[in-house]
Amino acid sequence: MKIPNTYEFENVPIEKSLDANLENIKRILGNTADLLISPITVSGVRAAVICFEGMVSGFNTAQVVVKPLMRVDIPDCTSEKLYSHVKENMILSVDTTETDKYGDVIRTVMSGFVILLIDNIPSAMCFGIQGYSVRGIDEPSSEGNIMGSHEGFVETVRTNMSLVRRRIKSPVLQFKLFPISPRSKTDVVVCYMADRVPKALVDSICHKLKDLDLETILGSGYVTPFLDSGAPSVFSGLSTTERPDVMCAKILEGRVGVMIEGTPFAIVIPAMFTENFQTLDDYNFRPYYATFLRYIRYIAFFLAVFFPGIYVAAALFHPEMFNSRLLMNLAAAEEAAPLNLMWEALITLIFYEIIREAGVRLPKSVGGAVSIVGGLIIGDAAVSAGIISNPMLLVCAISVTASFVIPSLDQQVTVFRLAAVVLGGFAGLYGIALLTAFLLANICAAENYGLPVMAPVSPFTRKAMGDVAVRLGFRRMGKRGFTVEKLNGADIRSAAEREESGDKHNG
Repeated sequence: MKIPNTYEFENVPIEKSLDANLENIKRILGNTADLLISPITVSGVRAAVICFEGMVSGFNTAQVVVKPLMRVDIPDCTSEKLYSHVKENMILSVDTTETDKYGDVIRTVMSGFVILLIDNIPSAMCFGIQGYSVRGIDEPSSEGNIMGSHEGFVETVRTNMSLVRRRIKSPVLQFKLFPISPRSKTDVVVCYMADRVPKALVDSICHKLKDLDLETILGSGYVTPFLDSGAPSVFSGLSTTERPDVMCAKILEGRVGVMIEGTPFAIVIPAMFTENFQTLDDYNFRPYYATFLRYIRYIAFFLAVFFPGIYVAAALFHPEMFNSRLLMNLAAAEEAAPLNLMWEALITLIFYEIIREAGVRLPKSVGGAVSIVGGLIIGDAAVSAGIISNPMLLVCAISVTASFVIPSLDQQVTVFRLAAVVLGGFAGLYGIALLTAFLLANICAAENYGLPVMAPVSPFTRKAMGDVAVRLGFRRMGKRGFTVEKLNGADIRSAAEREESGDKHNG
């Protein structure tokens, strides 16, 4: 039977004829140049070994699959006897599966499996002996630390699964691996602690992932909008991490982790706003110093968002806030600048964004130098030309530097910082107060799967504040057995059940 269309093969059963199967596989794959098909004869029975060049190790394929098959000697061998012998007596790979559908054959061979087809057998055996090139485990690029682990996730989900399993050697740590996206068939892994996560939450997340109708999945950002079930908000109800230890800490608190093939950034569901001010080093430092660093990050968030806006508002509408000597110095510095303070701040901040984007997109060897040298040269030239004043350059530099302390909120900080400058320039401190109210309302309104993003601050949970307002020592923290489902206002189980029933109804 010929397959009618290249893309209509998912549930088509494998045929008995080896020649027909090879013809159909070539038809599905378009006889692509990297497809390797090796016809062999085993004990007088025709068979074929199929794989993709570069997806498997050629040496392992020859040593582990082909050579053992060629040594098989079965008297009066038939196709059924050979298939039964290979299935029951030969361990060609630990990861071995059987299938009778072309869809499974294509998906597994593209995942680095070797396929064995035998004439007159309407089934295929798939041996996992992947040998494609992968990036080695390296230090995370976006989440640095001093005393913690220096291992980060890579682009291969099976490697990432092992990084998590090495840290949590528990039978209740569960992984669910399945393909998503009808075209790319990207592997995705959902990991969770079976005794700490409601089954409805896992089922709802898996259902949403399987229902994704995207051409391809090339990063975690493709998936996050579909997993954020809360009301529209600038602040998300999920987070991403590049660190296996952070992922382990989250899933031990009753969250669900999602790892996607091709990206080192894993998704954690649900998440809380206060976690943006926590780092792994907090739990390696002394509690009093970790608490001090927490408040440094809170102050940095305030400076990053509001400092330029407050400066513009105070200088334009509320000069009485400055003492007389400082006011005279600021007036003298601003006198030479031809632009309004609001436009001066906006131009300075936009120039910073341009320089930062250039530093990110350029090669690492020159990107950092361009950011530093570009900032110094442009800043000095702008001040010398009288376009920007020294105080404004200082204020924007402090705000930008403060934003580096909380990189996970970089996008939100950038948006609200520019909004603070505009509102401060038009309405003074009243505009800043309006933005503050909107910011707090936006954070408090956000939730995901029944967990308020502002928890445990709002709704307030006193026991959980031992890791938010301060960082308690492990003698006290280790006894709490904290899970996010225990937070006040959290209704994860019911919310997940509603999401799951809604997804089934829509489906």
